[in-house]
Amino acid sequence: MFITFLEIVDLLVMTGVLAYIFMDILPSPARARDPLEMFTKKKKQSFEQFIFAAGVVATGIVLHELAHKFVAIALGQDAVFHASYKFLALGVLLKLIHFPVLFFVPGYVSIIGASSPFEHAITAFAGPFMHLLLFGIAWLMLSQKALTPKKPEMRMFLALTKRINLWLFILNMLPIPGFDGFGVFSSIFAMI
Repeated sequence: MFITFLEIVDLLVMTGVLAYIFMDILPSPARARDPLEMFTKKKKQSFEQFIFAAGVVATGIVLHELAHKFVAIALGQDAVFHASYKFLALGVLLKLIHFPVLFFVPGYVSIIGASSPFEHAITAFAGPFMHLLLFGIAWLMLSQKALTPKKPEMRMFLALTKRINLWLFILNMLPIPGFDGFGVFSSIFAMI
């Protein structure tokens, strides 16, 4: 099966928890319209901020994990997405205690099946590549006047998408065990 019901549930849970964690950290889209927005319409803004955070943060992370999954499937392996409930709970706890640094792994893909070092490198790079792609799209839209959205909320969305996905690409490509970069570089060295 391409994607299971449990994977869809895990993706929705991960998206919701990520949106909750980051909704108060990211600037609200209302601030792009009105700098004094923090003094008005709190309830509406909270839902709007939740949706905005889901779009900015969760989209990149969901697409990252799905890229790993679908590249592995394309290479003939079995791949299943899982939300990391322990780390999602850690993320919520860090938010609730106002910890200054939020670092946790919200989900992962378990891959079963033999693969060559080349296939492993491609599968490991698929997730970070998705961040690079999202960065590139946002950068292109913001740098080309004809593509730049008129609405300030969309410009803020693209600016945050660009910044967050560049940071996630760099972080994921670090050659440290447990990071995708380690899988990419160790597989490349195994081919040499």
